[in-house]
Amino acid sequence: MRRRKAKKIAILPDPKFNDKQVTKFVNNMMLDGKKNLAFKIFYEAIDMVDSKMEEATGLETWKKALENINPPVEVRSRRVGGATFQIPTPVREGRKHSLGMKWLIGYARKRNEKTMAQKLAAEIIAASKEEGAAYKKKEDTLRMAEANKAFSHFRF
Repeated sequence: MRRRKAKKIAILPDPKFNDKQVTKFVNNMMLDGKKNLAFKIFYEAIDMVDSKMEEATGLETWKKALENINPPVEVRSRRVGGATFQIPTPVREGRKHSLGMKWLIGYARKRNEKTMAQKLAAEIIAASKEEGAAYKKKEDTLRMAEANKAFSHFRF
């Protein structure tokens, strides 16, 4: 990289739980700059998770769900000679959280419940139990990396 390194933008913690990870999640979920609406949806989903899960609070369940979804390795395409290989590489901590959040939000949007809060709550509960589409995506990523382990010596 020729240019200087980009500065990390300081993210303020959210008002209810005082957690920066919640703010990052809400920023990923936000559409068209409507942050208030995104916070409202998130808090509503957490309340739903809280009422459905008796053994843990809504926020703890959400954190467990994110932990279950974060991928330790991913495959990256690399051209060697004339062929393109899928090379398994370990995922940086920041990217790991980012991928987990994006998968959770993306698969929550594709669910069939009525409101976004209900969709998100259902996906959080499923991910915390190691089920659901977002968890399946992580498993598929791991399987792909395992299948291409033979090409890991091409890592740069």
